[in-house]
Amino acid sequence: MTEANRKIVEFIRDEWVIPMNNNSKFAVDHNIDEKTVRRIREDETYQISLLTIMRICHGKNLTLATFFKMVGI
Repeated sequence: MTEANRKIVEFIRDEWVIPMNNNSKFAVDHNIDEKTVRRIREDETYQISLLTIMRICHGKNLTLATFFKMVGI
């Protein structure tokens, strides 16, 4: 479970958060708290919630199934 969590967090961080380079904008665009974005970016032990994943997917106009395929889970 921890391995899957890391894959998810690292995918979101590497593909979407870092390229945007604006934690506030990412947070607003995806209906999540800016603190959550900082944790995705910086916290190596962050356990992302399903609700956060769902909000990010909604902001990206992705289904959960599509997202998990992109992540490789």
